[in-house]
This record gives sequence, C-alpha cells and structure tokens, in this order.
Amino acid sequence: MAGFGDIRVAARAEWFMDQVAATGSLVIRRLGEDRAGEIAAHRFLSSPSASPEAVLDTLAERTARACAGRHVICVQDTSEINFSGRDRARRGLGPGGDGAAKGFFVHPQLAVDAEDEAVLGLLGARIWTRAEAKAGDRKTRGPEEKESRRWLEGAERAALVLPGAASVTIVGDRESDVYHLFAHCPEGVGLIVRAAQDRALEEGGRLFEALAAAPAEGRIEVRVAPRGPGDKGRTATVELRARRLRIARPQRLAAADAPESLALTLIEAREVDPPAGARPLLWRLLSREDIAPARAVALYRLRWRVEQLFRTLKRDGLRLEDTQLLDAPRLFLLAAAALGAAARIIQLVDARDGGPRPVEDALDPVLKPALRAVSASLEGATERQKNPHPPGSLSFLAWVCARLGGWNCYYKPPGPKTMAEGWTILAARLEGFMLAETLRDV
Repeated sequence: MAGFGDIRVAARAEWFMDQVAATGSLVIRRLGEDRAGEIAAHRFLSSPSASPEAVLDTLAERTARACAGRHVICVQDTSEINFSGRDRARRGLGPGGDGAAKGFFVHPQLAVDAEDEAVLGLLGARIWTRAEAKAGDRKTRGPEEKESRRWLEGAERAALVLPGAASVTIVGDRESDVYHLFAHCPEGVGLIVRAAQDRALEEGGRLFEALAAAPAEGRIEVRVAPRGPGDKGRTATVELRARRLRIARPQRLAAADAPESLALTLIEAREVDPPAGARPLLWRLLSREDIAPARAVALYRLRWRVEQLFRTLKRDGLRLEDTQLLDAPRLFLLAAAALGAAARIIQLVDARDGGPRPVEDALDPVLKPALRAVSASLEGATERQKNPHPPGSLSFLAWVCARLGGWNCYYKPPGPKTMAEGWTILAARLEGFMLAETLRDV
C-alpha cells in the first residue's frame, strides 16, 4: 500500500477502510466488531505513520489503475461536516460554514468514466478546517491565500495521478468559476465549469448577454436530479447555444497572477416549455476547449456523482457528522477513509445491474475462488435466484453482497444499506476462507 512508511500501518489502514465500507458505519465500536478490533481501529487513527494524505494516496493509486486508457471525468466539489450542537468537546476545529458551530470541510476529486458513467474511485481530497481569526478582505488577498485555490489544486492532482488516462476533464459547479483556475489548469486537461459570474468580455459587454442573438444549435433531453424529498426528478428538454469568446481578467487580479484575457467557449442549455410550477433548467457552462454543446452538457451532468458521494458519506449512509471522535487529526483521517468507503459502496450499487467492471476494483484477486463458492451457496433453484453475472466482474460481487444483505432476488433493487450489510457478512466469510487456507498450508 502506497503512502505508509510502516507495513503494519498499511495493513491496518486497508482493514480499516474495508471495515468502514463493510459495516456502513463510522462508529469505532461497531466497525471494530469486538474489543480487539476496536483497539486496532483506535491504534490506526492514532498512529504517527497514518495520515489523510497516505490514505488518499493509496486510494488514488488504485483508482489510477482503473482509469488507464479511459476518458475520465474528474468531478470535484466541497461539503461541510458540521458538529452543531455537538461541538463543545471538539478539539482543533475552527468555525464551520455558519461561522459559529465547529466543523471542517472536505473537497474530494472523484473519477467517473465519461462513457458508462461508472464511478472509478477517488483521486484525492483536501480536508481542512478554518482558522478562528477571520481572513482578510477577499479582494486584497492573492489567489494562493484563498480557499478557492482548492479548485486548481484538484485539477493539478488529477493531472498528476492520471498520466495513463486517455483524457481527463475537470468538472465543477458555480463555486469553481474562478479566473485563476481557467488560467492555470494543467495543459492537456479539459475543463467544464458552470458559470456563476457575469464576467466582462474583452470586446465589451457581459458574459450572460453574449448568446442573446445566437441561433439555437438544436435541442436535447437532460435528466434533472431530484431537488428534495418526494421529488423523483424529471427530464427537461433544453435548447442549446454556444459561442467562442474572450473573458477579461478581473480588475482585482494582478497581471502577474493571470493573463489579461482568456479564450473560452460559452454553452447555454435553456429549458423550453417547463412543467407548471417547475424551476426552468438553465445551465451556462464555460469550457477551455471548442467543445460541442451537447457533449459539454452530457459531461457536466455527471457532476451528480459527487453529490451521491456526499449523501453516502453523510446523512444517507455513513453519517460522518455523527462520529464521536473529538480531535481534528483523527477526524481528518477518519474522513479520508470514509470517502474511500463511500466511493466503494457506490461502485457496488452501480454494479448490481451488470457492467464490464472487473471484480479487482473492489476485491483482492486471491479471494475470487472463495467468492465463487459463496455465490454458489446463495443461489436458489430458479433462474432468477442464480447469479447472472460473470464470475470475474464487479457485478458478480455486488450480487453476492446484495443476497447476503437480505435481498431475495425479487422486488426493488438493493440499495446502499443492503450492500453495506452484505459486505459485512461477506468480509467475515472471506476472512474464514483465508484462515482455512493458512491452516491448510501449515
């Protein structure tokens, strides 16, 4: 395992991340399973050789192998872990987004396959807390002094980790509409950002008015994600417009920080005939490349994958915000492992319906014979009760986890909680297999 100086810490880190994914919990007592496991978990979290960076480097190494030869979308975004009402004993944390309760922030880079939309794994993450003292005026601070630097750091991380990918495109929401990112994003890396600022154009005028007279380039359908409880989402028909233009450097930026202007493509996807009472979809996207509008919209739509990661990390899955750990270093290490576990859970849910992903993306190849044996023991008499997936596929593993988690091959497909529970049981059975193999060798 890359990133750890002590092989024992490396093995414990691998075990810890497996346990988080398996139990679907960040409660140390539960993921440890017994007293010995609980002590092992605490030792890992307190080890001077263990760090968030080491965990993230290990996860990135595994993801890089899965990304080789693929067009990879690196989706990045920020989420807050806020301990409001449970922050009095927390140590080493600054104010959260509300400026009052203590908390910290995570900014992961998630790799997604551009063609089949599968989550390939975690590329990295920035995990930090804010200082108690207020930062100076945003307009007087340089780009290197601002939190917005994380967007460029994420792009640089993707370029560093994915030299074997066929191509890499960074995707970000309106928070990532940062001139410094457009100016300094690594060469050869694509960039698609949802515009937030009505920027000045080099030729005069403003960005949001630039397509007012442009002809439509066609219509496409876009799946709109659910906006809240009870909303199942919908499909919107959008009209596309695009134009290549140059945006001017913001006045507050020094010439040494960025060029005077930048050539970008502006793509507008505006919904036509929205349903009554629905908020019309309007995406204004900026790209460094001269990209087809429909392609840009299709790639930006993959941003929902990082929202799914946050839901799995927090309220709909591992509930990181409910952890009882108190110290910032241990919380950050836990968050890094939890991000990796959340990505793995999403992979299992994705794989339940089939797909080409190999089982090695989530399981040591040496355990494949044991996995086949467990699968055979779970199959029933009818065709619907048999594992329909190739034994070497991630889907094969997902079917086994779903069955062990209580799914009976009928009714609605298994979700993240079922997968997490099934993984717990499977991990115990595979551990027994490894023990039997060791005793046989002895």
